[in-house]
Amino acid sequence: MPDGKTVDYREDKVLQLPVGACLIKNFYYPDDFSKPEGSRRIIETRLLVHRNEGWDAEEYIWNDEQTDAHLEVAGDLKKVSWIHYDGSRKDIDYVIPNKNQCKGCHWINGAITPIGPKVKNMNKDYAYADGKENQLKKLAQVGFLKGLPDINTCPRIANYMDTTADLNDRARAYLDINCGHCHNPGGPAYTSGLYLNYENKEKEHLGFCKTPIAAGRGTGNLLVDIMPGNPAKSIMVFRMASTDAGIKMPELGRTTVHQEGVDLITKWIASQTDACKTQND
Repeated sequence: MPDGKTVDYREDKVLQLPVGACLIKNFYYPDDFSKPEGSRRIIETRLLVHRNEGWDAEEYIWNDEQTDAHLEVAGDLKKVSWIHYDGSRKDIDYVIPNKNQCKGCHWINGAITPIGPKVKNMNKDYAYADGKENQLKKLAQVGFLKGLPDINTCPRIANYMDTTADLNDRARAYLDINCGHCHNPGGPAYTSGLYLNYENKEKEHLGFCKTPIAAGRGTGNLLVDIMPGNPAKSIMVFRMASTDAGIKMPELGRTTVHQEGVDLITKWIASQTDACKTQND
C-alpha cells in the first residue's frame, strides 16, 4: 500500500485498493508434499499494480538457481517434479501464462481487476511474523483498512478442505474461488449463463438442470451442467476431471487434475435430490 493511503471496508465486493497499491502472489511448491516445511521451489511471482490508468498485470519467472526472477510477457513452460503425499513421484508441465492471458480471469466488467481481496476470503487467521492474527483485524491495526465492524459480523467463506463443515458451503466456496471470477454476470464467461460466484442463489444459473449455451466436445455428450444426484451425467464433473485442452475447466492455469476438488464436487452433486425434467435414465 502507498504511504498514508487506506481502503474502505466493503462487505460484498473486492476492496478498492488505491492507485500505487500492488498485489503480489508467489507460486511455489515443496519438493516433498509430506514435508511442507522442508525445501521448496518458487516458480513465478505475479503482480497486479494499480497505476493511474488502471490495473496492470506483471509476470516474473524465477531462474533454476532460485536467486532471481525476470519480467516475462510471453509466459513459459516449466518441468516440475515433486514427491506427493503418498510417496509417489509426480511430474507435470507447469504453464506460466502470458501477459494477455491474465485477462482470462481478471477481466471483470471490461477492465483488469483484482479478484482475491474480498472480505469473505480474508476473514480468517494468518501466521504473521509477529504472531497469528485475523487478516482483516491486522489490516485495520496497521492502518490500511478503514471502517471494519465487529469481526463476528463480517462474512466468511467456508474452508473447502474442512470436512467437518457443511458440504454445500464447502462446494460453493470451492466453485467461487476456482470458477466464480470468470463465471459471474460481469466476468469473462458471462455469456455461458453459468454463474458460480458465491453470491448467486439461482440454481439454474448455478448449473442445475441447465443445458450449456455452446455445444462441442466440452459437453462430453452430456445434457446438463449439473444433473442432481448423478455426477456421472454432469458436464461440470466431466470438465473438471479432464486435462484435454478442448475440454478441461478452467481452461488456463492447470495441466493436472485437482482430485480433491473433483471428489468434493462429485460428492456435492451426488447429494442433490431435485430431479431434472430432462433427465432420461
